Amino acid sequence: MIQLGEIQTLKIVKKTEFGVYLGDGINADERVLLPGKQVPEGAGIGDKVEVFIYRDSKDRLIATTNRPGLTLHRVARLKVAQVGRIGAFLDWGLEKDLLLPYKEQTKRVSAGEECLAALYIDKSDRLCATMNVYPYLDTDSPYQKEDRVSGTVYEISKNFGAFVAVDDRYSGLIPQKELYGNVQIGDVVTARVTGVKEDGKLDLSIREKAYLQIEKDAERVLAVIDSFDGALPFTDKASPEVIKREMQMSKNEFKRAVGHLLKSGKVVITERAIRKND
Repeated sequence: MIQLGEIQTLKIVKKTEFGVYLGDGINADERVLLPGKQVPEGAGIGDKVEVFIYRDSKDRLIATTNRPGLTLHRVARLKVAQVGRIGAFLDWGLEKDLLLPYKEQTKRVSAGEECLAALYIDKSDRLCATMNVYPYLDTDSPYQKEDRVSGTVYEISKNFGAFVAVDDRYSGLIPQKELYGNVQIGDVVTARVTGVKEDGKLDLSIREKAYLQIEKDAERVLAVIDSFDGALPFTDKASPEVIKREMQMSKNEFKRAVGHLLKSGKVVITERAIRKND
């Protein structure tokens, strides 16, 4: 069977002036053209050729010996070649760029940038890309709790957190409670594995263990105080929303960091401000 979107080995069953036709040796009615410029030198009837199957500009099945940057149901990082009326077009190493429809974009992409995408067959039997890569990620990673990993954020949910493709291959999640800072879709993050679920998916954190993180948070508080000329115009009694907006940390994290700075004598708290203790 000739399989759209996959690399497979087929036999040359017919030669023409414009190329050769390939088949699987089982179904005589199934053939696909390999253009003449793609035919290996000296190849003849019965020879096997490893090819990738896709559709040309006229939606006809066609074979190529070129290797695409992405195959069916796999995930890869591809460059946006251009943006058109129906979506973006990705450079995947073939003559015809790969369509990434607007409805399959988790954020709008621009020409020249890279995005993480998976390859699927749409309802019209055409190959398309999607940034909704969750169903195509593997869950058999080699990672264990406390391992350090890196990956690409491909979706952000207010309920669940940030979904991450670890190594652009494995399924991971930074739970909402572990999120801080301005994490965006497309960001490459470094994280710590906090757990491995029974189904193999990874729980992640971009925060250090508490005793290490508190030092980093304290340094951030001091830096923000400096940006306000030495006096932060609110205290640890401020609303969680204000603290999140100004500090990119939760209220509890902020209170712990301020308490650490108070204990070390680096700040003082007044009724309405936190000041650096010079």
